[in-house]
Amino acid sequence: MPHLFYPLLLTVSPHMPIKCPCCRGLNFSAPLQESQLKGVKTQIFSRQGFYLSIDPENGSVKGVPEESDDTVFYLIPVGLRVVSIQHRDTLLYIAMNSEGRVYTSDTYTSECKFKESVFENYYVVYTSSLYKQLESGRPWNIGLGKNGIPIKGSQAKKHKHHSHFIPRPIEVKMFKEPSICDLAVPSRSTSTSDAKKKKT
Repeated sequence: MPHLFYPLLLTVSPHMPIKCPCCRGLNFSAPLQESQLKGVKTQIFSRQGFYLSIDPENGSVKGVPEESDDTVFYLIPVGLRVVSIQHRDTLLYIAMNSEGRVYTSDTYTSECKFKESVFENYYVVYTSSLYKQLESGRPWNIGLGKNGIPIKGSQAKKHKHHSHFIPRPIEVKMFKEPSICDLAVPSRSTSTSDAKKKKT
């Protein structure tokens, strides 16, 4: 049975009084520090037989058959069962645009947020928290094809092997909360034009 790790949100508030669990009146304050998030350094293995990876030369998302330094990511919790997926070496975020295409972003935006849910046999599905099928409401997921190339989110159905992943945790890490550069939810037209600019 694959071992899964689920990152938890950890918030430490300055001057927050904390009582001893034995209830004998022992009080102390949490140390002065910024709120932090407990994430995990991990490798993400696809049911198709590939490790999720980012090409450091062109920043493209792809699946590779062997693990390497390019297959190490940070899973950073940014909500309840919502994570951002950041590449360790390039610091690029995996994102999905309004066309369902998987791309990388050097800044954290609302397109970089994915719902993390467990499917059958303990495989994990990463679903865009922003986009879905307009008519049916069916979620868009990250998926890798048989050649390791990402497929469109609209085609990555949750019951298909191409949408199933297993996070393989390496170690727990502490992160500062990512700042949302794009506070407004991007429209589908805006996201599409941005993606075209990246290609050019």
